[in-house]
Amino acid sequence: MLPAASVDVSPLSAVPLAVMLAGLSMLGPFSIDTYLPAFPNIEASLNASPIEVQQTLTVYMLAFAGMVLWHGALADAFGRRNVILASLVLFAVATLGCAASHSVHYLWVFRILQGVSAGAGVVVGRAIIRDLYSGAPAARLLSLVTMIFSIAPAIAPILGGWIVKLTNWRAIFLVVFAYTVVLLWFCFKRLPETLPAPKRQAFDPRHLARNYGDIFRSPLFHMKSGVIAFNFAGLFLFITAAPVMLPEHLHLGPDQFGWLFIPTVSGIFLGALAANRIAGKLAFARQIMIGFCFLIGAAAANVGYHFCFPPALPWSVAPLFFYTFGMSLVAPGATLLTLDLFPRIRATVASCQSFAVTLLGALVAGVIAPFLSHSMLWLACGQLAFTGGALTLWLTSRLYKNR
Repeated sequence: MLPAASVDVSPLSAVPLAVMLAGLSMLGPFSIDTYLPAFPNIEASLNASPIEVQQTLTVYMLAFAGMVLWHGALADAFGRRNVILASLVLFAVATLGCAASHSVHYLWVFRILQGVSAGAGVVVGRAIIRDLYSGAPAARLLSLVTMIFSIAPAIAPILGGWIVKLTNWRAIFLVVFAYTVVLLWFCFKRLPETLPAPKRQAFDPRHLARNYGDIFRSPLFHMKSGVIAFNFAGLFLFITAAPVMLPEHLHLGPDQFGWLFIPTVSGIFLGALAANRIAGKLAFARQIMIGFCFLIGAAAANVGYHFCFPPALPWSVAPLFFYTFGMSLVAPGATLLTLDLFPRIRATVASCQSFAVTLLGALVAGVIAPFLSHSMLWLACGQLAFTGGALTLWLTSRLYKNR
């Protein structure tokens, strides 16, 4: 671990802190969305089959899901700053390895290393926010992070498409490597430690087993974390199906992935902006239900359109704007309510929450998206099923808590 006291770090105000935490969260989209347009290029360069290249995404998601369980426990034991700096170093090395891979199997290995390290920023970032803020200020900062972070899913596939068109797929990973080095320098200089040593938890098997047992035995944890996981799965279904869906159904090239990601990210940004403005003015429960109105309405409209009409622009992608708008309204409240179930070990709770999201995302990427991607109607039905499941979990959690 890198020593937290190796540099004098002055406290950050809310906006610079939000920029830093959003930058850490962007490692995920840059690891996934940037190289999606390069799948055919990777297949040709490494003599790999489409399913082998698809599995570079699956192994990344599985590694992300497995390790994300531990980022929080490590941060609760050794401090927030140390875990983030160490993970950035490992991610930079893994990204450079991806660029140098000469076979798809080596690419799998380095994608696993990327997955092991990429989740620290998301998990520990949530814990940092909750260390410093509570209630409406925490919700405002979390939505501000989401607003800044939403830039990444918008520019990542467009940037990746242009890079692979002008050079080759390896340059995509080199650009991500350069971004990681800049982020590492910024965090080393300015990232504060928000968990003082007296408040840290012992890192021993019995203590960890007790913490994880408390979390995973909690029905409310599963319900509230499932709300976020199922809503995200409804979006991730379309993202991971994009390499097949966009060329096959909408006849778009690798430099035209913006048709999918621009409305998606616009909804995330504007939804986060709305959540930021109404934080403290509405109860979390009411804000979440408003978000579900957008989620269910958008998914149902998507099913209705593709049931009646063939895929076409912009109608096939327009509902995603309203879907992600609703997602951004639901996420801050659902996230904070989940973290507050166990205030003593918030980073560990954030790890378990991210594990649920990522594990379901890996299932979507590896099984569900390939199965549904050849039909826009089936993709729309899958999205409706996921957000319907999220709504069911939220309503059930309310009934369970009341009883």
